[in-house]
Amino acid sequence: MESRHTTHTTTIIQKAEAPERTQTTAVPAAAVLSTWNSHSWDDGLHIDQLAALDHLTVLTHHSTYEIVLVSPGAGEVLVRGGEFFPEFTTVRLAGSTLGGSFLKMRSIHVGFRIEFAVGRGVIVTSPVRAMSVAHPPRVNEVM
Repeated sequence: MESRHTTHTTTIIQKAEAPERTQTTAVPAAAVLSTWNSHSWDDGLHIDQLAALDHLTVLTHHSTYEIVLVSPGAGEVLVRGGEFFPEFTTVRLAGSTLGGSFLKMRSIHVGFRIEFAVGRGVIVTSPVRAMSVAHPPRVNEVM
C-alpha cells in the first residue's frame, strides 16, 4: 500500500512493504507528475500565443530580464539581463520549470524558473516574481 503527502516543495511517499516495515522516501514536489497535473496554468504567459516583437519584462528573485519575441512559436527570443545576458542575446525560451525534470514549454509562470537554451547549454533563472507584456504598435495602428 502506498500513501502520499505533498507540501509546497516536497512529496513524502510511504510504501508498506510488509505490516512491520514501511519505507519512506522524500522527493522534490517538482519531480512528481501529480504536482504538475494539479497546477492550473492560468497564471502565466504562453509566448506562442503572443506576437513577434512583443516585449516582456520579467522580474525574478535576483534579476530583471528584458525579452523580445522573435519567433514565438519556436521559442526564439532576444534576452538581456541577469548575470549571463549583459547584452541582447538570441536564445530559445524553453519554458518554465520548478527545477525538476518537467518543463512547461514556451511559458513563463510566477514561482517557476525560466529555462533558456543557449547553444548546447541551458541557463535557468531564479524563480519569477512578476512579469509584464508590452505590445509595440502595429503598422495598421500607426497609419
